[in-house]
Amino acid sequence: MIGRIRGELLEASAGIALVEACGVGYEVVVPDSVFLTLPSPGGFVDLRIRQVIREDSSTLYGFAEPFQRKMFDLLLEVKGCGPRIALALLGQVGEQAVAGAIVAEDARALSRATGVGAKLADRIVLELKAKVQEEAFLRKVESGASARSAAVAAREDQLVDALLALGYRRPEAESAAAVAREEAETVEEQLRAALRTLAR
Repeated sequence: MIGRIRGELLEASAGIALVEACGVGYEVVVPDSVFLTLPSPGGFVDLRIRQVIREDSSTLYGFAEPFQRKMFDLLLEVKGCGPRIALALLGQVGEQAVAGAIVAEDARALSRATGVGAKLADRIVLELKAKVQEEAFLRKVESGASARSAAVAAREDQLVDALLALGYRRPEAESAAAVAREEAETVEEQLRAALRTLAR
């Protein structure tokens, strides 16, 4: 299965992008929101792909980021919501708005998309609310973990930079900083601990 295509956009029309990657031209169907952001022919594109295989066809659907593709996958689980309607929801309403409407049980917001009637909108809300809530929770956890990792990295860089500014060489500064992080939590305390280590 094809999961991602990165390459040159050869042409784009009627919601279809023709992308060349490794000498092969792939026709990728994209939602309106993605189509409107495509570069001019010759530009670089990076699309997350979902390949849908039917008895008589194999179609590539392209998305700008993983959450779009995840929402597409979830929508396809609902009876009566095929790729065309899922693309309409993502392209006309937006993946974040679709997720929000499902969690808020706002079927009317979903019915704004072409091809989505009241009954289908109600079914989407009923069948996907728990799954969308779970997905939103996982995204929040991942986002929090990334933020914490970035904060830790920033503190570590700050400590080493402070030691370098005091005239220590990078190898000894990094070594002392590693020891200091085991002994203290704040940057100020770690700096004092590092200096004690370097003074030995």
